[in-house]
Amino acid sequence: MTMAIDPAAQRTADRLAEVYRTRSPIDPVATEHPDSSIELAYQIQQLQVEQWVRAGDIVKGHKVGLASRAIQRQMGVDRPDFGHLTTSMFHLEHQPIPADQFLQPRVEPEVAFVLGRPLSGPGLTIADAARAVEFVLPALEIVDSRIRDWRIGIFDTIADNASSGGVVLGSCPVRLGSLDLRTVGCTLHIGGGLAATGAGGAVLGTPLNSLVWLANTVGPLGVTLEPGHVILPGSMTAAFPIRAGDTAVATISGMGTVTAVMAGRE
Repeated sequence: MTMAIDPAAQRTADRLAEVYRTRSPIDPVATEHPDSSIELAYQIQQLQVEQWVRAGDIVKGHKVGLASRAIQRQMGVDRPDFGHLTTSMFHLEHQPIPADQFLQPRVEPEVAFVLGRPLSGPGLTIADAARAVEFVLPALEIVDSRIRDWRIGIFDTIADNASSGGVVLGSCPVRLGSLDLRTVGCTLHIGGGLAATGAGGAVLGTPLNSLVWLANTVGPLGVTLEPGHVILPGSMTAAFPIRAGDTAVATISGMGTVTAVMAGRE
């Protein structure tokens, strides 16, 4: 993004960045900004991403949040948002994930797109999006919030990098043409118990619509979705708490399973 830096935005970005070090969530940040504009929230997000990149992290994709009605009802919002995925957020499935990296984590099952071609909006269609997808993988997103008790509105979650936390990808790539993403079903098990069921159609009608929305939204900001990048289009169910010692398994029809193991003790 190329815009003048708002000093208030920088202060909020610094406060959110500090939470990663203190491990102590803060009150909603929207109250610090009388206008609470979406543009300002994204500037706060971008300032943090720039800090991470300067420190050596690498942007490896994007996520769309708040894309399903279930998540919107759960969070009390009415529109999608997006955040950045960086190298440090990716974890191998079946391998222990340090639970102390997170503050108040929740888990969501998703279809992950891996791009084979660049996507740069605006003006893209679902045909453009489908052509750009090299393959899909089952995924679990571990969402987290630096805002105390998840008391977030749309401004807070955008400023907080769309409540990003971690990503676990399945290991069996599937070609997009072999699936109807509208009708793929999923189950989410946590600790051996069934937490939820869902379907791809819960994500803006189809996860491909979410990919189109993302590319057309970030394009005017000068952002291209790059080949090799991972795009998480949104959860097929509500988000569920996950704790140290829990194992979460998502099974997506036609795609197989993905497993996240949270290590450590409470």
